Amino acid sequence: MSKFRTLAGVIVALGVSTAAHAQLNLTAETSAPISVPGNTILGLAEFAADAGIADIQVTPGQTLTNSVLNVAQGSTDIAPAPFALPFLLSRGAGPYAATGEEEGAKLADNLRVLYTYRLAVFGLGSFESSNFGGYGAVEGATVYNGPPRGAALNKARAMIRLATGLEDGKGYEGIQVSWGQAVPTMTDGSADAFLLPMNFPDGRLTQASASGAIVVHSFPREAFEGEPGTRFGNAPGSAAVTQEITDELLGPKTSVISEDGMFRGYADVGGEVVNSSMDEETAYRLTKAFLDGLESVRRRAPMMPTVWLGETDVSKTGMCGPGNLRYHAGAVRAWEEAGHSLPDCAKP
Repeated sequence: MSKFRTLAGVIVALGVSTAAHAQLNLTAETSAPISVPGNTILGLAEFAADAGIADIQVTPGQTLTNSVLNVAQGSTDIAPAPFALPFLLSRGAGPYAATGEEEGAKLADNLRVLYTYRLAVFGLGSFESSNFGGYGAVEGATVYNGPPRGAALNKARAMIRLATGLEDGKGYEGIQVSWGQAVPTMTDGSADAFLLPMNFPDGRLTQASASGAIVVHSFPREAFEGEPGTRFGNAPGSAAVTQEITDELLGPKTSVISEDGMFRGYADVGGEVVNSSMDEETAYRLTKAFLDGLESVRRRAPMMPTVWLGETDVSKTGMCGPGNLRYHAGAVRAWEEAGHSLPDCAKP
């Protein structure tokens, strides 16, 4: 990444204008700047400023559960949404239980999508020196499975349940710490293994591998291809991922153990959401600017070419289905103008 592009990202993150005559002032929230959503929103902010569309003040390091609710309520203009969250909001469930089903359904109906991506693929890893036996060795083990609450913890627990039938606290001991303490927890020996979201390649694994070679265990094929595994992969905000194993797929000093040379795991899919009240022209221009700048976004970080940017296939986007997510009308215009065909079920 060039020094200029890096500096531009910092400027946008601090809310400083990079274009003197941008037409609008918009607010955005995102997760860590190095994450997939962090890279997409900072890229969008740069493109919008350069094109004179808007100055977007981005606040990074946010909890996306709250960010999605803020967009639905109209207090924030743009935020990343792992698509499990709008589904839970529409049911008044999980982290939105206090909202209630009726109010949650109304709020979820306010959300519209500009574009989509894959946030991460969950995998079970361990240090090679520990000789951990993968999913078959989880019983009685200690597994770091995410932060103390949230979608990542729920998914990690569900994957172990699907593969082994074991429950956290009964068949094995789960350890939960914040994302900021993830790498120290992976490396300090407090857990036998870790089941976390990963990318191709993955930054956390790269950092942790400084302490020794890591192996990541592919999800068991029989469970993955069975009916429960298929349902799990089709759940709102989820996608089943089968990836050919290559050298350093997940990063240096990290290998993959698999039954057949393929890595299997379950991904979180999501995208940038805005409120349905955003005017069509603004949504169109923002989406067009992002699509025009896709190659630049893919160059922002090593994992970005692999995260399904520019996809419209519902098996990779998470659109339609039980979540009933739809694109903004302005986004539909930008996608179709760029030569893409969107499914009718994803149109407003």
